[in-house]
Amino acid sequence: MTVPGGWWLRLGDLRLLPPPWEGGERKTEGSSKTEEACEIYARAANMFKMAKNWSAAGNAFCQAAQLHLQLQNKHDAATCFVDAGNAFKKADPQEAINCLMRAIEIYTDMGRFTIAAKHHISIAEIYETELVDIEKAIAHYEQSADYYKGEESNSSANKCLLKVAGYAAQLEQYQKAIDIYEQVGTNAMDSPLLKYSAKDYFFKAALCHFCIDMLNAKLAVQKYEDLFPAFSDSRECKLMKKLLEAHEEQNVDSYTEAVKEYDSISRLDQWLTTMLLRGKKTIQGEEEDLR
Repeated sequence: MTVPGGWWLRLGDLRLLPPPWEGGERKTEGSSKTEEACEIYARAANMFKMAKNWSAAGNAFCQAAQLHLQLQNKHDAATCFVDAGNAFKKADPQEAINCLMRAIEIYTDMGRFTIAAKHHISIAEIYETELVDIEKAIAHYEQSADYYKGEESNSSANKCLLKVAGYAAQLEQYQKAIDIYEQVGTNAMDSPLLKYSAKDYFFKAALCHFCIDMLNAKLAVQKYEDLFPAFSDSRECKLMKKLLEAHEEQNVDSYTEAVKEYDSISRLDQWLTTMLLRGKKTIQGEEEDLR
C-alpha cells in the first residue's frame, strides 16, 4: 500500500516540532531533525507527483528547499527549487518561474553559471508556450546566452541568440535580428562543421533587411557573397536576388513564383512564411497569400 503524500507532509511537520516540554514552536535550527524533515518533505513531494497533484508536490519541494537553505545546503536547496519548478509547470506556470528564479539565484551565487543558463532557458520556454510573453522570453534567452558565453559554451550561446533573433524579427526589431544572424553566420562559416548553416543565417539577415529597405537588402546580399562565397551558389541567395528583382519591377507574380519554386524543394517554416509575406506587402498590388 502506498502511503499518501499528505501523510508524509504531516510527518515532516511533526519532525520540526520540539517536544511538548520545550514549547510549541516549530524547530527550524540546523539539526538532524531538520535534515530528516527535508527528506520527508521530498518524499511527500514525490508521492504527490505520483498522484499528479502538481501544486502540492511543488509546495512540498519548496518546503524542503527552505529547510536546506537554513542548513546552508545550497546545492540541495537549488535542486529542490528546480524540482518544485518542474512540478508547478503542470499547474501554475508563474509559480514555476518563481521557483526556477530562486534556483538560479543560488546557482549564480555558487558560480554555477552553466546550470543557471539552462534554467533561464526553461523559464523562456514557459513564457513562450504557457504565458505567451515573447518579450520576457527574449530577455531570458539573452541572459542564458550571456552566461553561456561567459563559460565559453559558444554553441549553446548561439542557440539562445538564434531564438532571440527569430522573435526579434517577428516583433519587427529587425536590426537586432540582423546583428545576431550576421554574428552567428560569421562564426559558423569559419567552422568546418557549421559552415553549411551559415547560408541560412545570412539568408535570414537578408530577409530582415528586405523588410526595412530594399537598397540595404541588396547591399547586404553583396556583402554576404563577398564574406562567404559559398552563399552565392545557394538557393537562398538566388531566391533573395529574385525577390529583389521582383520588388524593383513591382511584380507580385514574379515574387510569388520565386517563393513557390523555393518552397517546392525546401518547405517554408512559419518564420520564413511570415517574413516573406511582409516582404511581399512592400510591393504594390500585393495579394494575401504567397502561393
